[in-house]
Amino acid sequence: MTDRLSGKKAIVTGGSRGIGAGIARRLAADGADVVITFAGNHAAADEVVAAIAASGRTGHAIQADGGDPLAVRAAIDEAAAKLGGIDILVHNAGTAEFAPAGEATEESYRKQFGLNVDGVFVGTTAAIPHLSEGGRIIVIGSVNAHNVPVAGGAIYGATKAAVTGLARGWARDLGPRGITVNVIQPGPIDTDLNPASGDFAKLLTPMTALGRYGTTAEVGALAAFLASDEAAYITGALIDIDGGLTI
Repeated sequence: MTDRLSGKKAIVTGGSRGIGAGIARRLAADGADVVITFAGNHAAADEVVAAIAASGRTGHAIQADGGDPLAVRAAIDEAAAKLGGIDILVHNAGTAEFAPAGEATEESYRKQFGLNVDGVFVGTTAAIPHLSEGGRIIVIGSVNAHNVPVAGGAIYGATKAAVTGLARGWARDLGPRGITVNVIQPGPIDTDLNPASGDFAKLLTPMTALGRYGTTAEVGALAAFLASDEAAYITGALIDIDGGLTI
């Protein structure tokens, strides 16, 4: 790819599968050493670490429950120790559960906010002392923060709207240190949990302007750009990558 991230030290939460894995692979391909966190799929985590090593970079995987504040703090501290600091923090770990109003449970509400919002808050708070001047924080949100194309997405959409508020506030707080904070908001992306060949894709694909699902590599390319010096004047931005789903 490029060497624009040469020597940078990156953490990608939820980096063993899907979008997180695509981002971790691209950051490494552009020169960064990368630590990923993962919930429980050791084989998938090992595969991503192997891909990082194949790019000539150093990779590590740390198992951590993104909904457990103690585990999140410990993982960030461990990652910073392994890397020798943090230049790039990508919050990708998340979950989604869909149920219409009146049927969604308090348990589901707490689970989604615990991982999608609390995990981002705790992870950022833990990372700030380790972040270099001019560092990067990238939050993987969702177009569902401002667009709900199907029923049952209220709680998930609310969690993604919440992290946009955190990110924009942090962009203001951390600006004096040259640290940028941006949100990538994917639409339909081809992953094992939402495959382009699945039944749900039959509904969403025709809604996009491009008539297809996006790829994790395309999201990874956007993350690598935002992590680079080329994006030094972009902060507090909410960037949709959705093939025109929301236009």
